[in-house]
Amino acid sequence: MQSPGPPPNAQMVQDAEHLKLLTVLHYVMGGLTALFGSIPIIHVVMGVLIVNEKFVTGSPTTPSTGMSPDFGWVFIIFGSVAILLFWTFAGCLVYAGRCLSVRKNHTYCTVIACLSCLGFPLGTALGVFTILVLQRPSVKSLFNQPLSGGYLNT
Repeated sequence: MQSPGPPPNAQMVQDAEHLKLLTVLHYVMGGLTALFGSIPIIHVVMGVLIVNEKFVTGSPTTPSTGMSPDFGWVFIIFGSVAILLFWTFAGCLVYAGRCLSVRKNHTYCTVIACLSCLGFPLGTALGVFTILVLQRPSVKSLFNQPLSGGYLNT
């Protein structure tokens, strides 16, 4: 029969649970950011239709494109840049969730938490709670001994 080890520190248990929750919420927020960042695909498609003169305006009997192909390029460029920014930030959020789970890159997680505060209301809530948790001295000490396989191995 094994003798039980020392009782776990209540603060360490709470910190580990908060980091697990923040990890999951970062993954969810990354997925939502990628999903909503896909909306500008509509603008890119409209821009391609305008450039190829397939975007018809006017009545069905007298169709007319009425738009310059340069106007279509504006749609394509701005839509593509928006998609790139959203998907990049979504990837950063997912990577921050991974860093939280393996308890490494404390500064990176703090920076991403600050940036996620710009996404009102969900991003703001996630960012503020992440900052509050990451600023605890007990959590900072957890980041000094990173886990090798994430919280699923503990």
